[in-house]
Formats: sequence, structure tokens, C-alpha cells
Amino acid sequence: MRLLTLFGLLATLATPALAQLEPGDAQAGRGLAANWCANCHRIAPGGPGPATDAAASFASIAAMPSTTSMSLRVFLQTPHAGMPDYRLTREQLDDVVAYLLSLRR
Repeated sequence: MRLLTLFGLLATLATPALAQLEPGDAQAGRGLAANWCANCHRIAPGGPGPATDAAASFASIAAMPSTTSMSLRVFLQTPHAGMPDYRLTREQLDDVVAYLLSLRR
């Protein structure tokens, strides 16, 4: 009985650590995307940005199975041909990643 009580207590204490949300403000990320990314990407379904195939829409990026917080962070911090080399602060990076991941819902 004590073992079950101890297990229940440990599970309760671990739950907040497991439930931590991804850092970043999705609304601020949308604002950054509208200013910096909408020249090439459609940043929202039916929203700002060109409707061409030249650069993937944010919705299609968010829908890719390989899109994770980590993959977005690595991609956005690595220079790519044809894409401006934005030097995002940690807060800006958190916000843009939060916005992109919010498009999955």
C-alpha cells in the first residue's frame, strides 16, 4: 500500500514537468512572420503572402510530419540559399516557432 502511495505521489510531482508548454508567443510570431516572411510565404490560410509554389506555405510546413520545434529551430538558424539570413533573437525564434506549430491545430 505504501508503495502505491509513493508511486502516486511521484507521478503527481512529475506531471507539471511533463505538461510544460513550448516557449514563445504565437501572436507575436505571426506579427514577425507578417513583416519578414510574407514576402515569399503564405503565412496563414487565406492570409498574407503570395499564393505561389516558390516558397512553401506555413500551413504546409506545419503539416509536415518532420516539423518539430527542434527541426524548425535548426532550420531557422541555418543559412539557406534563396532565403534571407535573418538573425533572430531567442525570443523571436521562440515566437516564430510557436506560431508555426500553432498552425497544426
